[in-house]
Amino acid sequence: MKAAVLHEAGGIPRYEDFPDPVAGDGEVIIDVKAVAVENVDKAIAAGTHYASEKYIGRFPAIPAFDGIGALPDGTLVGFGDIRPPYGALAEKAVVPQGSYVPIPDGIDPAVATVMASAVTAMSMKAAAGFVPGETVLVQGATGVAGRLAVKVARLLGAGRIVATGRDDNRLREVQAIGADAVINTAVSDEALAQAYLDAKGDGYDVVVDYLWGRPSEILLRALVPRSFAFGKPTRVVQIGESAGTELALAGSSLRTSGVEIYGAAKGLDPQTMNEAYQQIVTWTRSGELTFDVEKVPLSDIETAWQRTDLKGRRLVVMP
Repeated sequence: MKAAVLHEAGGIPRYEDFPDPVAGDGEVIIDVKAVAVENVDKAIAAGTHYASEKYIGRFPAIPAFDGIGALPDGTLVGFGDIRPPYGALAEKAVVPQGSYVPIPDGIDPAVATVMASAVTAMSMKAAAGFVPGETVLVQGATGVAGRLAVKVARLLGAGRIVATGRDDNRLREVQAIGADAVINTAVSDEALAQAYLDAKGDGYDVVVDYLWGRPSEILLRALVPRSFAFGKPTRVVQIGESAGTELALAGSSLRTSGVEIYGAAKGLDPQTMNEAYQQIVTWTRSGELTFDVEKVPLSDIETAWQRTDLKGRRLVVMP
C-alpha cells in the first residue's frame, strides 16, 4: 500500500510503499478515507509529545493515530487505537475490533475528521452552563477550533461574541462568521488589558479558552475590580494551551472578580457527550455549521506536512 512514511523523529513523512497491515486476532483492517493532520500529530512525529514513544517507538513508522475509514463491510467509521507502526496516514490501518464508531449518514468523511473540534466548543454549555443571550469570549478564535467555537456560540444563541487572535486579517474573517468584536493579542500587556475591558460591555459570562498562557493571565488580571464591587460571574472553560501551558494567577483574580475556572471535561459523561455530538451532527447536516478544510491527496503529504498557510483551515489528507 501507499503511506506517509516517517524515517526519523522530527523528519518529514514521505509518500512511499509500505507493507500492508495484516489483521491479528481481534483486529480489523480499515480502508482509510480521510485523516486530519493536527498539531498533536506533528508533535508526536517530532518526538516531543508524551505519546511519541507509543506511536513512533521504532522506524519506519506511519504518523497519525486516528481518522475516518470504512470497515470491510463498507460501514463508514471514525477509528483510533491504531497498532504501530501502522498510523492513519496510509491507504489502510489496523485497529482492535470495536475501536471505531459509526459516522452518521450524510457526513462527508473530510468533515467528520474535524467534528471533534466543534464538540469541544460545546463545553461552553456542558462545563460552563451557557444560556442563550449571554456574552461569550473566545480566546484563540482564529484557529480551527476557535473559529468553530464562534460559530457554535452563535448557533447556541449567544447575545454577544468577542474573539481574540494575533492576525488582523484573520480576525476580520472571524467577524464575518459571527463575532461582534475582536481583540488582537499581539500588543503590549497594558494595551491588551485595556482591550479586554473596552470589549467586555456588561461583562463576559463565558470564556472559551484555547490559549491559556499570557493572554489569559492578562484577561484574569484585567477582570479584577478596581474598587469594591460584587463581581459578575465569569465562567472560564480551559480547553487549549496554544499560548502557554502555565500562567500566574493572583488570589484576587478569584477572590473578588467573580471568575470561576473549569476544565473542558467538567459535566461530561456518556450522555452529555452524545448530546453534544448529536447537536453538532444536526447542525452539520442542515448546513448551519460549516467546516473549513483543506483537502490534499496522500501523494502530496511531504509538501502538505510543511504548510504554514492554512490560516484556520484544517489540513485533511485523503488517501
